[in-house]
Amino acid sequence: MPIVGAIMVPHPPIILPEVGRGEEKKIAATDKAYREAAALVGELAPETIVLVSPHAVGYADYFHISPGESAEGDMRQFRARDVKIRADYDSAFVEALAAAAANAGFPAGNFGERNPKLDHGTMVPLYYVNHFYRNYLLVRIGLSGLPLTEHYRLGQMIQQTADSLNRRVVIIGSGDLSHTLREDGPYGLSKEGPEYDERIMDVMGRAAFDELFDFDEHFCDKAAECGHRSFCIMAGALDGLKLETRKLSHEGTFGVGYGICTYRVTGTCSTRFSLETWRERQKEKLAEKRRKEDAYVRLARASVDSWVMERKRVSLPPDLPDEMLKDRAGVFVSLHKDGRLRGCIGTIQATRENIAEEIVENGISAATKDPRFSPVRPDELDALEISVDILGEPEKITSKGKLDVKRYGVIVSKGFRRGLLLPNLDGIDSVDEQVAIALQKAGLSKREKVFEMERFEVVRHV
Repeated sequence: MPIVGAIMVPHPPIILPEVGRGEEKKIAATDKAYREAAALVGELAPETIVLVSPHAVGYADYFHISPGESAEGDMRQFRARDVKIRADYDSAFVEALAAAAANAGFPAGNFGERNPKLDHGTMVPLYYVNHFYRNYLLVRIGLSGLPLTEHYRLGQMIQQTADSLNRRVVIIGSGDLSHTLREDGPYGLSKEGPEYDERIMDVMGRAAFDELFDFDEHFCDKAAECGHRSFCIMAGALDGLKLETRKLSHEGTFGVGYGICTYRVTGTCSTRFSLETWRERQKEKLAEKRRKEDAYVRLARASVDSWVMERKRVSLPPDLPDEMLKDRAGVFVSLHKDGRLRGCIGTIQATRENIAEEIVENGISAATKDPRFSPVRPDELDALEISVDILGEPEKITSKGKLDVKRYGVIVSKGFRRGLLLPNLDGIDSVDEQVAIALQKAGLSKREKVFEMERFEVVRHV
């Protein structure tokens, strides 16, 4: 049982006396819990600590594992240059984990090191651990912009690597909670902030890791959390293990949530396979949703399935509604997987004989030609959620005041440049944000002053 335990901890530099200079006393409960968590690490006496930090090197589509023999850092950016941390890396573990990822075709490895210095998301946890235990080697891992499920999968690979090397390993999931808990906090107050903290502390306090994937990423963004993906990797490393779980503390004194939980591994558990549990639950939801899909979405799905599986354009079924065969309009087909966009392509105005043909063509394009994503694979088809937007005729407008982010989509144009954003999208709550994104899509600066605007309504089929 090489994974012997894990701790979920924050990384506020202010908690260090050398940085806080008295302010750390305002989060005494966090300090007390931190020491208890660090003492557990010492008791477990790991050969290797795998530490996941949001402030280590990160990429949008790749997990970076720090290479080399050792690394060091200091807290000079927080006015405490004398606080220094040094750690020797477990290079054999790093190489084995990178090789396992490569063999699985998983986007993780030890290439792309931009800054070898230890970050504060790593140093604060090690500051506490080093008071109780020092006989360890470190593996430092950054986060990515990939789905939460992929972070969990990396955690599973960490467990497999620990097993193959027969290392005693402790996982540290480093991450603060919401940064929007108070008006005077770093990002002000949002309703999502306290809600996030309450939910995440409940989930982590119960070790109900399958519920980590139920957090909508737009909700997480509005809560301005930084640790959720760290916790997903940590949870993956505990996959299938029986845990003794303790929720030690939660504070938000400075407008940022600091939560601490500990996990002692006591054996294996035949039911603690969180990703499998969540996928089964999602499969049931998707099956129920698919049973309710209308003719528009069924045609889009058939188009995607036929092209991805056989590279064939689907034939139009004989029972389509008349308006799909007689009417012409611009159409957008959107694909989502695990709550994230997986592809979206559309036409502003009709380019085909009818709406049905427009759906077929744009379904293929959404699955294979969206430059932001790799083509959809056959094994992903059952996990796709599909929506179809039928666009109304665009109407010229002279000001943003004519827009409503929930009701109207917007088209911006200047010369040959043109950008469109659909209405009522998750995470887009203001007209200014809507127009800024449309300008970006047109290749224009969000500060652009002179451009034309049109608005349009859509009928959305889901």
